[in-house]
Amino acid sequence: MSDPDHNNPFASVRFQTVEEDFVGQRLDNYLLRILKGVPKSRIYRLLRKGEVRVNKGRAKPDRRLEVGDQIRIPPIRVADREASNSPGSQLQQRLVDSIIFEDDALLIINKPSGIAVHGGSGVSFGVIEGFRAQRPNSRYLELVHRLDRDTSGCLMLAKSRAVLMQIQRAMQANAVKKYYAALVKGHWDKGKSTINAPLKKNQLSSGERMVRVDPTGKPSVSHFKVIKRFQSASMLEVLLETGRTHQIRVHTQFAEQPIAGDAKYGDRSFNEQLRACGLKRLFLHASRLEFCHPISGDRIEVEAPLPKELRATVEALS
Repeated sequence: MSDPDHNNPFASVRFQTVEEDFVGQRLDNYLLRILKGVPKSRIYRLLRKGEVRVNKGRAKPDRRLEVGDQIRIPPIRVADREASNSPGSQLQQRLVDSIIFEDDALLIINKPSGIAVHGGSGVSFGVIEGFRAQRPNSRYLELVHRLDRDTSGCLMLAKSRAVLMQIQRAMQANAVKKYYAALVKGHWDKGKSTINAPLKKNQLSSGERMVRVDPTGKPSVSHFKVIKRFQSASMLEVLLETGRTHQIRVHTQFAEQPIAGDAKYGDRSFNEQLRACGLKRLFLHASRLEFCHPISGDRIEVEAPLPKELRATVEALS
C-alpha cells in the first residue's frame, strides 16, 4: 500500500532559521516563498490558528523577521495535485527569453502582456513563481515593483534583500525613473503635460478592484509627452512620479482620453475601432528604466522594445 505522504515534502515538522537575506521580510511572504505548492489560503489558515511558531511563540502574518529567528512549520497535508503543481516549462522558457538585463544584484525582464507578476486572483502562477521554479537554487528572488497583468515591459527583480530595500527606497525618493508608452484616445494637448490627481482603491460588490480619482486618495502624479499623433489617437511617453495601482490608466481616463484596449477604464467604441487595427490588448508598455545601480552606483538605463503586436497597431494607424 502506498504512503500518501511519500510525495509530500511538507509531511513532517520543519524548522527554518532566518538568514540575513530575509531580515525585514513579512512572515507570510517568507512562508509563501518556502512552501511552494501549498495554496495561499492554507498558509494563512495555519497562521490564523497559530500552528506556525516563531521562536516558540505565535506570530501574525505581518511580523517582520529578524536574523536567527527560528520558524516551526507544522506538517501540512497537501493533495498530490497541489504539491506537484508548478509553473510549466513553457512559461519558464518565455520568462528566460524575456530577460533584458542581469547581473549579481538584479534581473530585469521585458514582461509579456497577459502574464501576471505573481499568482493569485484566479491565476496560479506569475513571473516570480516562474523564475523561482526555473532557478530552484537561487537563494533569493523577489519582485521590486509590479505591473498590471495586461501591461508589458520593464519589470525588475532583486537577488538579495539588501538590493530590494535599496531600490525600493530609491523609488520612494523618485530616484528611479519609470517611462511608459501609451496609446490614448483623441489628440492629446501638448499643454496637458502633468496630471496631479489623488487616487483611491475601491472594491465593487462583485469583488472587482477599481481605482478612482478621489480627493481623499493617495497623492498621484503622472507626466505626459506627446510622441506622435494619429487621426483618432495619440502616442504618449509617460513618466511616473508616483507608482499607484492603475495610475496611468485612471489618469488618462480622468483626462477623458483613456488608453486603447483598456477593458476596465477605457472607451468601448474607441477599443472596437482599434481592434479593427489589430489591437487585442491594453496599449500600455513599460518602455524604460533609469536608476543608479544599488551596488556599483553606476547609472543604468534599460529599454524594453515595443512588442510586435503594438508596433503592428502603430503601423496600421500610420
